[in-house]
Amino acid sequence: MKNLLAPQDLQFAVTVNEAARSAAEHADIIAEPGFGKHFTDHMVDICWSEHGGWHRPRVQPYGPIQLDPAAAVLHYAQEIFEGLKAYRHPDGSIWTFRPEANAARMQRSAARLALPELPTEYFIESLRQLIAVDGRWVPSAPETSLYLRPFMFAKEAFLGVRPAKKVNYYVIASPAGAYFTGGVTPVSIWVTTHYARAGRGGMGAAKTGGNYASSLVAQQEAYEHGCAQVLFLDSETSTYLEELGGMNVVFVTKDGTLITPESSSILEGITLDSILQLARDRGLKTEQRRITIDEVREGVASGEIVEMFACGTAAVITPIAAFKADGYTIGDENAPAGELTLSLREELTGIQQGRVEDRHGWMLRLDA
Repeated sequence: MKNLLAPQDLQFAVTVNEAARSAAEHADIIAEPGFGKHFTDHMVDICWSEHGGWHRPRVQPYGPIQLDPAAAVLHYAQEIFEGLKAYRHPDGSIWTFRPEANAARMQRSAARLALPELPTEYFIESLRQLIAVDGRWVPSAPETSLYLRPFMFAKEAFLGVRPAKKVNYYVIASPAGAYFTGGVTPVSIWVTTHYARAGRGGMGAAKTGGNYASSLVAQQEAYEHGCAQVLFLDSETSTYLEELGGMNVVFVTKDGTLITPESSSILEGITLDSILQLARDRGLKTEQRRITIDEVREGVASGEIVEMFACGTAAVITPIAAFKADGYTIGDENAPAGELTLSLREELTGIQQGRVEDRHGWMLRLDA
């Protein structure tokens, strides 16, 4: 697909929001941001068309998007998104974590959904442009951040079933508070046997809303059983582990090996990849392979599996105390967080927040 704008020609038009929040309103929001509740004053918008390629990049006031009722996304769910964070370091500078990996994943998602692939340079520049006008929204309290949400969808008004010829890419941002306000607390996870997140040949490896929509009823089931999240098994046999509703899962054996499920229907996790690299830096072994729920049950019972955790952009690492399902529980709901789990979380968040050396060059400054 065409990309008519060269990176050096990517000149954003900026329209300042005349109704931007006052200093007092801003301070109140930053003091208690929550997650995904409040949004910054501006957003990025870049258009794409079959004949014009990517064009008209701009930063504009945050606000409603006008859509034709026949817009393809409303009927055929042709959309994708990403999630990453901007962090304020101790010297006041603003950084993000491995944005090129998010850009690459968004390109893979776009290819699966028959959407145009946004070049990495455009993706990163869109983040820089938003920070240039909304940098004040990056909080500085410990473990806080500005959550960045790039997304793309089919905007063409057309009811035929084919890839849309008009698409828009946006970036919005939302200040995020500390995920664990009272310390990192282990959670229980519900193992669903009624629902599957994705199947072979489906969209499981793409970051698209349909995958999250399919997880919501199972997530509801998890809440009803007193669990914080839901674990999905493979759709064919309900035997092999896949992922949680929005996070990857990792098991630590007594010899220090980190094991995580492998499947063509699992979304590749950037946080997961980073954690596995940090573990290898410590001389630990890592394995990405198929793993059954019976292997987990037997491993926990025998003491072969000594720690369990989930990982993703929002919480970074969440310790898992137990898995619950109809008829059984794996682990102990009152188990404390594992030592390695907490140590890896401390190291990764330290890199992101500028407290620990970035040996791999993962951080990119956005306000330079």
